[in-house]
Amino acid sequence: MYYPVEVPMTAATTEQRTSEWNDERLAKAPTGICGLDEITEGGLPQGRPTLVCGSAGSGKTLLAMEFLVRGATEYNDPGVFMSFEETDRELTQNVRSLGFDLDRLVADKKLHLDFVRVERSEIEETGEYDLEGLFVRLGYAIDAIGAKRVVLDTIESLFSAFNDEAVLRAELRRLFRWLKDKGVTAVITGERGKDSGILTRQGIEEYVSDCVIVLDHRVHDQISTRRLRVVKYRGTTHGTNEYPFIINKRGFIVLPITSLRLRHQVSRERVSTGVARLDAMLGGRGVYRGSTILVTGTAGTGKSSLLAHFVDAASRRGEKCLYFAFEESPDQIVRNMESIGLYLQQHVQSGLLRLEAARPTVQGLELHLATVHQVIEDFQPLHIVLDPVTNLVQAGTESEAHSMLLRLIDYLKSRGLTTWLTTLTSGSHISDQTEVGISSLIDTWFLLRDLESNGERNRGLYLIKSRGMAHSNQVREYRLTNDGFDLFDVYLGPGGTLTGSARLAQDARERAEEALREQELHRQQLQREAERKVLEAQMAALQAKLTVAEQEMKVAAAQEQIRRAQAEANEATMAKSRQADAVCAPVESSPEPIVKESP
Repeated sequence: MYYPVEVPMTAATTEQRTSEWNDERLAKAPTGICGLDEITEGGLPQGRPTLVCGSAGSGKTLLAMEFLVRGATEYNDPGVFMSFEETDRELTQNVRSLGFDLDRLVADKKLHLDFVRVERSEIEETGEYDLEGLFVRLGYAIDAIGAKRVVLDTIESLFSAFNDEAVLRAELRRLFRWLKDKGVTAVITGERGKDSGILTRQGIEEYVSDCVIVLDHRVHDQISTRRLRVVKYRGTTHGTNEYPFIINKRGFIVLPITSLRLRHQVSRERVSTGVARLDAMLGGRGVYRGSTILVTGTAGTGKSSLLAHFVDAASRRGEKCLYFAFEESPDQIVRNMESIGLYLQQHVQSGLLRLEAARPTVQGLELHLATVHQVIEDFQPLHIVLDPVTNLVQAGTESEAHSMLLRLIDYLKSRGLTTWLTTLTSGSHISDQTEVGISSLIDTWFLLRDLESNGERNRGLYLIKSRGMAHSNQVREYRLTNDGFDLFDVYLGPGGTLTGSARLAQDARERAEEALREQELHRQQLQREAERKVLEAQMAALQAKLTVAEQEMKVAAAQEQIRRAQAEANEATMAKSRQADAVCAPVESSPEPIVKESP
C-alpha cells in the first residue's frame, strides 16, 4: 500500500519546516496559517512589527486574530489583542464561527483581549500629547500573561484624533520602536490609503514596519476573489507574487501559486483503470499510483463513464475515492452509471466513495481550491476525480483557471493522490493542447473522440502519452454497454481501420469467407478420406494375395523338402540293399570266350 508522502499540517510539522526555512540572521515566528508560512518561508519576523493593510472586509482582523490563536494553541506563545474598534464580546462572537474559543484561551491566560475606546471629542490634542498611557496599558497586559505576540487593530482608529502630521509621525515611530524594544512579535492592521502611491492612510506605517502584507478583496464578473501580497520583508527572502486566499470555517487559508519545491515522491506501484483491455494498453498493469491522468473528449464520448470504472475498481480494493462533479448531482451520477453496470451507491454507503457536486459559478476559483483542500484533509482519500475541470473557466479567466489547476495538481502530487481529470474539447480534430493548458502537467492522457463514417458515429480511444511506461499506440474502438466500457481490438479492413457497421459488415464477410473455406477444406478432407479408404482396400487385397502366395510357397517348399527327404531315404535303402546282394552272390568260373565268326 502506498501512503501519501505528506501529512496534514500540525504544530510539529510546521515547527520542522520553520526550522528549515529560518534564516540564521533573522528569527521567525510561525503564524500557523496554512500557506502563509510557506510564502514567508517560516513566518513573521520574530520580535519585530508587521503591518497588515487592506480595504474594509479584506480580512485583516481575522488574520491577526488567527496569528494570536495559533500561537497560543500550537506554539505556546501567549498573545495580547488590543482593539480600537470592536469590544471583547464582539471579537469573541465574530471569530466563534472559525472555531476559535477566545473565552477559554482568556481563562487559561493564553490570550488577553483589551478594548481601548478612542474618542476624538475626549482628546485634547497638544504638542506634548503622546502615547504613554497606551504603552503602560499594553505593557501591563503583556507582562500579565507573558505575551510574546501582540496585535493592534486598527492603527487608524488609534491615531484618528491626531491632526498634526509631525506629531503623528513621531508617535508612530515611537510605537514601533517600543514594540521592538519589548521583544514581542507584533501585527498592526491598517486601512488602505486613498492614493495609489501609498499603502496606508498615514503613508508612513509601511516604512517603519519590518514586514508589510497587503490584503485585497476584488470583484470580477460578479465573482469575488481575495489576494495577498508580501510587499516587503526585511532581512529574508519571501514570495513576491500575489497569492489568492480564502476565509472559511477553518480560518485564514493562503494558496501559493505553485509548490515551492518540486520534491514530491513518486510510487512505482501500478493500479488498475478498472478496464482490463485499457490496462493492457498500459503494459498490462494500469497507471502509476499517485500520477495524474487526463481524459479529454467531446460531449457524450464517455469520459465520466471511464472515470467511474476507475472509482468502482478502487472502491472494490478498499481504497477511498473522492469525486468532484461540476455538472451532475451525486444522485444523477449514481443513476447514470447503473446503466453501464456500475453501482456506485454501495461504495457511497460503505464510506469508500464521497461524491461532491457544485456549479463552478457558485464560488470563486480560490474557494473551489480551498474546498478541495478541506475535503481532502477531512476524508483522506487515496484517489480523486475532478469532472470536468474546463467548467472552472466559468468562475474566472482561462489564465486564472490554469493557475488554479497548476496549484491543485502540485498539491495532489505532493500528497501522493492518484488524480483523474476530464476536460471538454470542441471539434473533432486531435490537439496536443487542452482547453485549460495543462497537458504538460499530465502523466497519462487519454483522448476520446467520435469517429464518423458510413453515416454513423462511433467512438475511438487514443492513448496520447503515458510517462514512464511502455504503452500502445493503437486507436481502439469502444462501446458503452450494459456491462460497462468495452474496448475492441484493432480491426483493419482493405481501406484501413474499420468501426461500427463497417466493421460488422467486414467481419460478416470475413466470417462467410471463412465458412466457405472451412466447407471446401471439409470437402477435400472427405475426398481424401474416400481415396484413402480405396487405397487401403486395394492394399488389403494385395496383402491377402501376397499372403496366399506366401502360404503356397511355404507348402511347396515343405513338399519339396518331404520329397527330398523321401528320395534320400529311398536312395539310402537301395544302397544298403545293393551292398547285401553283393556279399551273398556265388563265384562262377569264367565262361569260355565267345569267338565270333567272321562273316
